[in-house]
Amino acid sequence: MTELEASRTRIFVIEDDEFYRELVGFTLEDNPDYEVFKYGTAKEALDALESKQPFAVTLDYRLPDMQGEEVLRRIKAFDPEIDVVIVSEQDDIGTAVDLVRMGAYDYIAKTNDIRDRLLTTIQNIRRNVSLKTRISTLQQEVEQKYDFEKSIIGQSPAIKKVFSYIEKAIKTNITVMVTGETGTGKELVAKAIHFNSKRASEPFIAVNMAAIPSELIESELFGHEKGSFTGANMRRIGKFEEASGGTLFLDEIAEMDITFQAKLLRVLQEKEVVRVGSNKPVKLDSRIIVATHRNLLDEVKKGTFREDLYYRLFGLPIELPPLRDRGKDVLILARFFLDYFSKENELEPYTLSPDAQKKLMAYPYPGNIRELKAIVELAAVLAPGQEITEEDISFSSPDVLPDVLSEEMTLKEYNNRIIDIYLEKYDQNIKLVAEKLDIGISTIYRMLKERKEEA
Repeated sequence: MTELEASRTRIFVIEDDEFYRELVGFTLEDNPDYEVFKYGTAKEALDALESKQPFAVTLDYRLPDMQGEEVLRRIKAFDPEIDVVIVSEQDDIGTAVDLVRMGAYDYIAKTNDIRDRLLTTIQNIRRNVSLKTRISTLQQEVEQKYDFEKSIIGQSPAIKKVFSYIEKAIKTNITVMVTGETGTGKELVAKAIHFNSKRASEPFIAVNMAAIPSELIESELFGHEKGSFTGANMRRIGKFEEASGGTLFLDEIAEMDITFQAKLLRVLQEKEVVRVGSNKPVKLDSRIIVATHRNLLDEVKKGTFREDLYYRLFGLPIELPPLRDRGKDVLILARFFLDYFSKENELEPYTLSPDAQKKLMAYPYPGNIRELKAIVELAAVLAPGQEITEEDISFSSPDVLPDVLSEEMTLKEYNNRIIDIYLEKYDQNIKLVAEKLDIGISTIYRMLKERKEEA
């Protein structure tokens, strides 16, 4: 156990009455997770604060050498995060309120149920400490992970241009449209904008528009009231409300059904949403970032995307370059993925031979960064040592279906396998998969539903 972990289990019991000191101490020591230190005077406890650093203190209100208010004030001055529970023979509501205002966590009278109340209170404090620690850790991870010039890897002029646009985006609430081929990192850019903006502490909600059936999209985004349709057994808030104060990222926006686009346009214009089954508008305060691998102007010309919605979403356009246009970023990314792979699997670092570097640089990467990551990770697995050579690197054309016919399966099993391959290949974009396989979207949903029911 580290010193920090130990401090999170330490409790001070400050009580001049020996009976109550032993009672409180015994009650808490019954939990093996707690390390209890008992003191008969305020001075003894205050002198031990720096060396022991408890996460909680039970404090008798009346001590022989100092009043409870003064002890509380000194503990909070030492560390405001230490939770103090006042324990007193007085059941005085006015005093309790005053002490809580001063920073006490709770006030417990010395009555017959003191043991139960004390245990419950300390357990609640422990949960709060764990939650605060987890939030602090997550915030540190977010700050480190989404320092965008570290998380979006590259030094090419093309990616530096993207950095400059991200810097502009984080200074305002302007709607951002991220475009680029599949696998170029559109969601990573959206997260970089959110977690470097003033909204970083609020939710980041990502929605893949291609993965939502058209009949459910309104409920998914706007929410619904209980009983508004069959299966609506309770009220549910939509993604717009979930993202309140933060950022809503609508990925694959071009796949949205055109009949729903007018409703989305109204929400964006009015900055309010009405749940399905309700007539009461809910005000919104969320930033919108959208992404697509398609050219939305072409979709406007084809009549599959509303022109007014296009201009409402256009905002600040950020176009991500394909990997084939990023020069030596290929090698920078390859080394990054190899380093991550070796650390994740507790392996020695990998190196790329000159021939392997040339081979990686010569490939066009139709699957972009996602494909490069898969290629170098496979090469690391295949390499006999820690140096990856040309022979360890293999490319498979994204247009060549793996040889599923090498196994004996039923026709239904073959169909399911093909669906899985295409869903993985096209990043779970059901509409695009349906187009590639020349089948209906409803057919794919039906097959997935049947498989889930059979599982």
